[in-house]
Amino acid sequence: MNKTNMEKITPHLWFDNNAEEAAKFYTSIFKDSRLKNVTTLHNTPSGTVEIITIEVLGQEFTLISAGPLFKFNPSVSFLVACSTKEEVNELWKKLSEGGTALMDLGEYPFSEKYGWVQDKYGLSWQIMFMGDHKIKQRIIPTLMFVGKQNGKAEEAINFYSSVFGNARVGDILRYSKGEEPDKEGTVKNASFMLEDQDFAAMDSAREHNFAFNESISFMVHCNTQKEIGYYWEKLSAYPEAEQCGWLKDKYGLSWQIVPNIMDEMLKDNDKKKIARVTEAFLQMKKLDIAKLKEAYESG
Repeated sequence: MNKTNMEKITPHLWFDNNAEEAAKFYTSIFKDSRLKNVTTLHNTPSGTVEIITIEVLGQEFTLISAGPLFKFNPSVSFLVACSTKEEVNELWKKLSEGGTALMDLGEYPFSEKYGWVQDKYGLSWQIMFMGDHKIKQRIIPTLMFVGKQNGKAEEAINFYSSVFGNARVGDILRYSKGEEPDKEGTVKNASFMLEDQDFAAMDSAREHNFAFNESISFMVHCNTQKEIGYYWEKLSAYPEAEQCGWLKDKYGLSWQIVPNIMDEMLKDNDKKKIARVTEAFLQMKKLDIAKLKEAYESG
């Protein structure tokens, strides 16, 4: 299946045991949202694992319940572009319930109505009234380069733009002198596009006790083994992090390079087929389409 109607790159969210509850929460508070698929995998290192795919404001997310290994943090957040202040207020109210405000809802130089919140699951959202700006994409994944990665946002977006197709670097707003601890010339906010999808990035020199981790990864959906090999070679920077299609790039950001055909295999109603495919991919680092097909068909 070619993901012609879906994004090439989609966020993957790692939950302890409440992905299903979170999926229901997100699809209930955002309009134009739906549950797309639920798959259960057995006998994984995390035991029985539930994988849930949802669509929120046109953006596909995959949620997994796979144990308490990773915790969300604000190094990756999702900016929600709103056309009315009422929508900002409504989303803020629902997302902040049981959560933590990182930037209080209010008026800022860049928006008449904006707030940054970690919801009750720890996932970070920036809710922003866009004023007269035309909204092309409702949810924009945003990367914050902190700690030893601080100052590398511009280098990173140039790198990602060289790896992916239909890519470009957009406007870059830089820190000025007097905005310490941020260094003059580093990225206050930058927009960029990969595979016709909007992303944003920023540097932050403030003290943060977090960094990119596996709680949020980006899935790159591939049609061929050659394509899988291309992204693997370009992005993987830590051999020890390579596992089951997962890798880490040189900035510590996690990616999953996945064949579309595996999505189809895991949606099969035949539990034995799913079990064989699961057993096969758990032994792989870079995913091998031929071996996955062999496992799927070997019954």
